[in-house]
Amino acid sequence: MHTWRNFWDVIKGIPTPVKALSLVSLLNDASSEMIYPLLPLFLRQELRASFVFIGLLEGIAETTASLLKLASGWLSDVIGRHKLLVFVGYALACLTRPIMAFVNAAWQVLLLRFVDRVGKGVRTSPRDALIANISPENMLGAAFGFQRALDHVGALIGPLMASAVLYFAPKNYRLVFLLASIPAVASLLVLWLGVSTRTVKQTKRRSHNLKINLINFEARFCWFLLAMFIFTLSNSSDAFLLLRAGECNVPSYLIPVLWTWLHIVKSVSSIPGGVLSDYFGRVNVLSLGWLIYAGAYAGFGFASSQIHIWLLFTFYGLYFGMVEGTERALVADLTQQEMRGSGYGAFHFVVGIGVLPASLLFGLLWNKFGASVAFSIYALLSSLAALTLLVKVR
Repeated sequence: MHTWRNFWDVIKGIPTPVKALSLVSLLNDASSEMIYPLLPLFLRQELRASFVFIGLLEGIAETTASLLKLASGWLSDVIGRHKLLVFVGYALACLTRPIMAFVNAAWQVLLLRFVDRVGKGVRTSPRDALIANISPENMLGAAFGFQRALDHVGALIGPLMASAVLYFAPKNYRLVFLLASIPAVASLLVLWLGVSTRTVKQTKRRSHNLKINLINFEARFCWFLLAMFIFTLSNSSDAFLLLRAGECNVPSYLIPVLWTWLHIVKSVSSIPGGVLSDYFGRVNVLSLGWLIYAGAYAGFGFASSQIHIWLLFTFYGLYFGMVEGTERALVADLTQQEMRGSGYGAFHFVVGIGVLPASLLFGLLWNKFGASVAFSIYALLSSLAALTLLVKVR
């Protein structure tokens, strides 16, 4: 009972603006996840887009977001107006939601998806810097864990709302896209009203050039970026986990349930994961999370039944809960306040440039040598990242 009381005391102690930003994440992610899972079906069934086009769409979208996270982090440090950039980023995404309901060509979807990812790129690094600047140093893990937890709750709510709409209006994707604008608009209202500039510590403006100048960061942060890049190279698309689930005889009708279960575990474990990092140290918790990931990936390589898959997805969700908030809190620990926007930009950029080769190489390994080899190699690579973190960043 005492432990639970302490836990809820920690939650109550999270600054109100951080809770508001977390609610913004929930609402925006609910809006986004109403649309995103349906886009491939909409493109194929209504707009007759090719598989190549769909792949190109996502490649351009994620690359755009990764590059802009670097630029927006730098810009937020230069102008010292994190909330303004966060609002612009969410507003751009909000703008695309209702327009998506009226497109009649695949290139129009590409354009809107591009604008949506521009919005994500603009807001992400300034938002993380804003959370770090608002939160007490001894609660950074809890604050980021809370934000990630509500983000995952939004990812749960969105598909459920879309399913409810499609139940009553089968294949009416355009109606779903139109209704998705409601939580998006609500997120802007919460951001505008819930995050007062009076509660935000203004940072000193800087006038450095737009580049990743690692000399400006301390050595431990540079080693952290290297470890993060190594780990990202070992972190392939979750689509491969779902394919592996199918190979292990998980019925197709249970795949969405399995995916929902993963998000539930992520949501439940995100806040405790962040709180643990406040008490036991970021590097210790992050290294443990990466090692849990390594164990889960090794398990996926040798899984042979449904029960194996359900257990492994549970551990995979725990890994997410332990590391997502902790990684962001560690960036704040290793950077000066006036450099945090640039620090988060560098962090998200390093993650972004590693995502595409990670999935491409994994697919090639699976195709040539089989799932066991691919998962085992990636488990070893993630273990190397954890070792780098423990030796060079602790």
